[in-house]
Amino acid sequence: MTTDAPTRRFSPSTLLTRPTALAKRLPRWWPLPACALLGALTGGLYSVASTPEYTATSYVIAVPTEKSDPSAALGFAQAYGRVATQLAVLGDAQVSAGVPVRTLRSSVRAETSPDAPMVAVSASADEPGKAVRIANAVSQALIVNAGQTKKDTHVQLQRLSRAVKPSAPSSASATVTTLVGASAGGLLGGLVLLVRPRRAPEEATATVPAPAAAAELRGGA
Repeated sequence: MTTDAPTRRFSPSTLLTRPTALAKRLPRWWPLPACALLGALTGGLYSVASTPEYTATSYVIAVPTEKSDPSAALGFAQAYGRVATQLAVLGDAQVSAGVPVRTLRSSVRAETSPDAPMVAVSASADEPGKAVRIANAVSQALIVNAGQTKKDTHVQLQRLSRAVKPSAPSSASATVTTLVGASAGGLLGGLVLLVRPRRAPEEATATVPAPAAAAELRGGA
């Protein structure tokens, strides 16, 4: 009576724990260039797939009236910089900008200077003309809102510079995204090298003569 030889079964975990011949031939630091190349490819694909973004900036300046201290304009400019992105201003600007308030909230930002009574209103959009239109609309709405309280604050806002059409996107270029992706991939590859277990050195094995060869040697003696 004969029995079939047991069949060896391989599972994915077995293949992962046993290094293949290809993995043995590769240098230990191979994850570093591989991850860097993968990161560079990902960064390049992201730049191709993403929509370019353009930014336009309009500037307004706080001017004190005859009844106000000139130094008060700086403080009010800081306050108007915080008001520029509030609903009271964005609600008045949405008609001129041609976009809803929720779009203005995500695309408009205001910055002030600690040395000059000036407010910079910047807008980002997927088209240069759209960015210009939004920035000018929000800055004009800010001027109108500040004029309503001019008698109480004794400070008025005036337009210093209108937004101009940007000539180039403000978003990162393909070169920048590729370099960032390669750097991130290289960092990830370095972490893989740090956490992966070191390859154990192969043990030297002694050569043992075959039984038949050993018997022949004893017979010849």
